Amino acid sequence: MSARAGVIVLTPPGRPLVGAVAPPGSKSITNRALLLAALAAGESRLTGALKSDDTRHMATALGAMGVTVEEPDATGFVVVADSRLRAPAAPLFLGNAGTATRFLTAAAALVDGEVTLDGDAHMRKRPIGPLVAALRALGVEISAPTGCPPVTVSGRGGFPGGRVEIDAGLSSQYVSALLMAAPRARGPVEIALAGPDIGARGYVDLTLAAMRAFGASAARVGEGAWRVQPTGYRACDFAVEPDASAATYLWAAQALTGGAIDLGVPARDFTQPDAKAYDLIAAFPRLPSTIDGSQMQDAVPTLAVLAAFGAAPVRFVGIANLRVKECDRVSALAKGLARIAPGLGREEGDDLVVTPAALAAPPADARARIDTRDDHRIAMAFALAGLRLPGIEIENPDCVAKTYPGYWDALASLGVRMERVP
Repeated sequence: MSARAGVIVLTPPGRPLVGAVAPPGSKSITNRALLLAALAAGESRLTGALKSDDTRHMATALGAMGVTVEEPDATGFVVVADSRLRAPAAPLFLGNAGTATRFLTAAAALVDGEVTLDGDAHMRKRPIGPLVAALRALGVEISAPTGCPPVTVSGRGGFPGGRVEIDAGLSSQYVSALLMAAPRARGPVEIALAGPDIGARGYVDLTLAAMRAFGASAARVGEGAWRVQPTGYRACDFAVEPDASAATYLWAAQALTGGAIDLGVPARDFTQPDAKAYDLIAAFPRLPSTIDGSQMQDAVPTLAVLAAFGAAPVRFVGIANLRVKECDRVSALAKGLARIAPGLGREEGDDLVVTPAALAAPPADARARIDTRDDHRIAMAFALAGLRLPGIEIENPDCVAKTYPGYWDALASLGVRMERVP
């Protein structure tokens, strides 16, 4: 079944979900590690990695740039490189993989030759202008006429280094992209935020940790500024931790059903920003009246659907960036919740307000078909509603392959009944 076909209809289990589910490896960390291994000289072995659409786009693109990427098992990559990326023979197609597109845009400046990076119709709407402007300020010849992909980089084997300011209000991935390319510059690079805002700052910390594992020297030199030395990278063995964003669905499934789901790793052991959602989920049904989603953006869909079954209304703030994700997630959440019950979710500016009282008297034969907009997080989050309500139908269910190909199997292993229909 393609990502744009079919529907899954869920049947509420009517009992606590109990069992063990191992979340997949972190998408964010896997894509960072793949790129850093490709920029190192030697053989790197990645374990616990995610195999999904997004990471396959990254691995395929690196292969097109002269890097050997092998997959010895279901959660492993072996990357063999000589620290140089070559110009690919054709444009790199990256689907709707934002991390791969942004990270490789900066890495393309290290190529001696021309690299064009493109994606699907969704990716062509996702902004990349701030990263393009920062690379241009570092002397990189780069163009993105629409401010979104496609992007063309005319690389000269590197860039000289220096200081650059970047607007990271839309995405921390712009900062991470520059940071990861910087050790291969010809001189030290200082990267500073152009303003106070940055989307999900915790992902920059993930980037720095991965860079250090591969031998880079990068340090904060002030509030919103980092200095990177031109050390290059060295190959290493690297273990990828489980995906915290994926874990939020399982934590929420446990909370919604009063169950006990063993993920094999304590919530406190996650280093990813979305793990901050655990304490909120554990407080269910008494969620805070206001939740700031700015630093755990990918957990917001999970929390929004959970809030629909909470004790009181919840306002989600700091989520304007969700409008430029795989889809406009603020709109998708509001409309999806309203399909379940009028007034359950609504937009107020860039805020999302969830009012659980709207569920007080849903029609007995209600069926809510959720338009996922081909967004994996919308599909996985709204499936949670099907644990409590009959008639939840998830369109385009296979879009979960972007980051969690085994999601539906995980729910089935816990005893959730689902029916696929054309």
